[in-house]
Amino acid sequence: MQDYNQLFILESKPSTNLNKFISSTGICSRRDAEKLIVAGRVTINGNETQLGNRVFAGDVVKVDGRVLQAKPTTLYIAFNKPVGIVCTTDSKEKKNIVRSVSYTHLRAHETSLHL
Repeated sequence: MQDYNQLFILESKPSTNLNKFISSTGICSRRDAEKLIVAGRVTINGNETQLGNRVFAGDVVKVDGRVLQAKPTTLYIAFNKPVGIVCTTDSKEKKNIVRSVSYTHLRAHETSLHL
């Protein structure tokens, strides 16, 4: 006999809808991603997909056999620039804003600052 007083906790892992994941890589829109899925051109971890599939961290998504890479997340930093700091990401400038912020993951060649 089943005990209905048991508490079941389902572990939920963050995931993304497949068509949203495909469009977030920049290759097409969500609607076009749906067409690729329906046409059977998309796989997750080597398995055929269908509309509504979810993509989890570590999954390998391919379109026409080519692996899709998720775009890195954009980081925005609000910064009150002190006098003497130059608003540039040019590494040749000793007092550039990137050095002033000193954010460990911020690299001048990968950053677009909107000041």
